[in-house]
Amino acid sequence: MTVATDTTLAEAMATPPRRRRRMPWVIVLCSAWLVLALVLAVGADWIAPYGYAEQSLLKRLKPPAFLGGDPAHLLGTDGLGRDVLSRLIYAMRSSLLIAFCGTLIGSVVGTFLGFLAAHFRGWVEETVMLAVDFQASMPFLIIALAVLAFFGNSFELFLFVIGFYGWEVYARLTRGLVLQANGQGYAFAIRTLGIHPFRIYLRHVLPNILSVLVVQVTLNFPELILLETSLSFLGLGVQPPQTSLGLMLGEGRNYIASAWWMAIPAGIAIFLTTLGVSLLGDYLRDRLDPTLRTAER
Repeated sequence: MTVATDTTLAEAMATPPRRRRRMPWVIVLCSAWLVLALVLAVGADWIAPYGYAEQSLLKRLKPPAFLGGDPAHLLGTDGLGRDVLSRLIYAMRSSLLIAFCGTLIGSVVGTFLGFLAAHFRGWVEETVMLAVDFQASMPFLIIALAVLAFFGNSFELFLFVIGFYGWEVYARLTRGLVLQANGQGYAFAIRTLGIHPFRIYLRHVLPNILSVLVVQVTLNFPELILLETSLSFLGLGVQPPQTSLGLMLGEGRNYIASAWWMAIPAGIAIFLTTLGVSLLGDYLRDRLDPTLRTAER
């Protein structure tokens, strides 16, 4: 017995401690860019050197400072003499705000409908899933174009339309997760105590499925940025004199050969933001998904 104990202690001492996984440098860069974008969006009124609508026709189409342009305009000016850097900063705020509000609306509506379908079952579940299938079968860009072209392109309506993108994914995902949770022991045990179903879902089921929903949010966020970019590029999104990343691309397409600095910075910002959020979402999925953690062990 003493020999066995000594052998066990020797093996435990010989086994190296489990090292804590370090965050990949790509994720660090993505996080740094997203923090910078968030700081620019929140502090646009203080960081931007000029107003987004401040123009001077005497300074129109000036090249960036590193190409011999005016040092007062680091990224040059557009066709109306507006500072491109300032408009880019305000465009980041508009695009991120639209994507954030749209993601919030879609996730809340879809999650709520998913809980309703999983709780009531029957005709309620069939109705919700029918709406989910209908939404998934229709190209959302066509629906958004039709709604905005018919009812007008006010900012409130535009935000409302953006908010209903992707809700069916949350509804389908939440329904499956809640049905799975209802079949587990902890939900059944709490239900036998006579606790109201609303409290069970809010206090016990939702925290257990929240990590999966957070990952879905990070995957849906860049899609909303691209959707806003597409609609604004087509002239049905954010309207002048306001600005957004898609609107800057649309305004700069006619000058792409002679004044590329009007559109290229907005394109780079869209690329870096969507790439950063997508990579961060994949990283969070790998870290939060319990099945993947079990497979790694």
